[in-house]
Amino acid sequence: MELILKEDIIGLGYKNDIVTVKNGYGRNYLIPTGKAVIASNSAKKVLAENLRQQAAKLAAAKAEAEKKGAALEGVALTIAAKVAATGQLYGSVNTATVAEELAKKGIEVDRKIITMKDIKTVGTFEATIHYHKEVEVKVPVTVVAEGVGAAAPVVEEAVVEAPVETPEEETAE
Repeated sequence: MELILKEDIIGLGYKNDIVTVKNGYGRNYLIPTGKAVIASNSAKKVLAENLRQQAAKLAAAKAEAEKKGAALEGVALTIAAKVAATGQLYGSVNTATVAEELAKKGIEVDRKIITMKDIKTVGTFEATIHYHKEVEVKVPVTVVAEGVGAAAPVVEEAVVEAPVETPEEETAE
């Protein structure tokens, strides 16, 4: 089924794109929610005319997106999170966390235009910010453990010492 998108849907396409989707997805979700219309011949002609008339507006939107993207060039995020002894995070770092960290640096980004997998371990990852269909900015995200210097050895010592002392006392009695 061919549809004309009325808004950006990450993973499918951008506003005014003609996309092919399965019938159920189109009829049960995209069309009833107003996110798309059927791409008939007349609808395609209307779309072409609208795009011709809006060319200046689209160029201005792309220029604005490029300006926002340029503001993110060279930005790298470091997020401190609570980490278990196994190296796994308590919880995860997701798009909302990345948007908050960018806001702390003075860059307002809607979390809905950020794509990345939820981060559940310590390391370096990449988040992609989609400002426009032709403007994508990749931001490196480094996740580190909170209080690495003091907290980690104390936790390991407590875990190691407790089981070693208990069996010796039980054996001695």
